[in-house]
Amino acid sequence: MGRTNEAIAEGLSIATAAARLAVRNRILVQTIARGGQFDGEVFAEYARKTLNSLADEQDQAAERVTHQRKRAWGRFSDSSGTHDYRDRDTRNLRRRAKQSRGVAKELRAFADDPQRVAGLVTDARIAAWGDVEANLSQRLDVEGMTADADPEYAQMRKARMDALRMVDLARLASQAKRRAKERAAVEESTPDQPAADGDKAEKSKKKKTAAR
Repeated sequence: MGRTNEAIAEGLSIATAAARLAVRNRILVQTIARGGQFDGEVFAEYARKTLNSLADEQDQAAERVTHQRKRAWGRFSDSSGTHDYRDRDTRNLRRRAKQSRGVAKELRAFADDPQRVAGLVTDARIAAWGDVEANLSQRLDVEGMTADADPEYAQMRKARMDALRMVDLARLASQAKRRAKERAAVEESTPDQPAADGDKAEKSKKKKTAAR
């Protein structure tokens, strides 16, 4: 009995960690990535659904193992594979089914306990903030890195300079050429007013000469 209880406690611990991870990811997506507001009750409901879903999986596992145990009963030949059970495996299979049902029962009791669910959400929120804090800290470390603090500064500086030369400067040169072409096109389409006035004066002079 003690061995079964230990296995149930271990299974519950693993399932609870999985639920906490799911809630943490939900918090990151809803409140960080999508800019939403943190609502403890909304995430508590999600935690309850997650716990019950994990409980359903444990019940399904128990049913699957029970079916395998019934098939194995009375079979004494050599096994042909890992999941090709025989009569000698029925005791272990019965224990595994009992453990899965025990985990499912504990998970549903967890989901029905508002205080435990609230604690899970709080832990998930702390974990989510820890991820955000770690990412921000890492970015600040990179942005504020100096030559003295970064042992790979020289190597990374060369990479940054190469990127500047091959990407940024090339883009600036391309933009400059495009603007030059646009200016040339505008100048060609705009009449030169002083030259036009000179043409008029020349035509007037020719008319007066012809009249004489």
